[in-house]
Amino acid sequence: MSGASTTRGNLRVAMLAASVVVGMVGLTYASVPLYRLFCQVTGFGGTTQRSEAAPGVALDQTVRVRFDANTSSGLDWSFHPVEEAMTVKLGEQMLGFYRATNRSDRPLSGTAVFNVTPVQAGAYFNKIQCFCFTEQLLEPGQTIDMPVSFFVDPAMLDDADAAGISEITLSYTFYPVDKPKAVSEAPKVAPDSITN
Repeated sequence: MSGASTTRGNLRVAMLAASVVVGMVGLTYASVPLYRLFCQVTGFGGTTQRSEAAPGVALDQTVRVRFDANTSSGLDWSFHPVEEAMTVKLGEQMLGFYRATNRSDRPLSGTAVFNVTPVQAGAYFNKIQCFCFTEQLLEPGQTIDMPVSFFVDPAMLDDADAAGISEITLSYTFYPVDKPKAVSEAPKVAPDSITN
């Protein structure tokens, strides 16, 4: 083998190795958004869906939706559901509320992460509007009621793994936000406007 062909061969191997490294670095950066997209599309891991509106037809079949609330130890808020649970018809748009109070003497921003259990219900639990879509800012001592508008897709009855689900738990955990991005105050809606 001549020196020129060896040099070309080495150059090809080096280019291939560099391409693999660049590709792996690119996949590393893309993995989080791709995983998030996969979870949103499939409901994997209890990830809920986003929707513009309920299907418009509610079935007589019902499911109990239980509300759960947690707060990170780094956020001095009290956070809890206004109503512990409600019974909803599949396809019916419902409105639930969570209440948050800033117990500190300074403004605090938080953002909520969420999931539903059992995880098979994630693909059928649809949020239309939610305080979890934006960061929340509470002034010292401020209390707000934060709404979540949702429905459970009737297509759940067609899924052998999800059809027997009689209770779904919607769980939120609030975490502190050090540098707020899109801070939004949740609409203040009276808790007595909750529908069952």
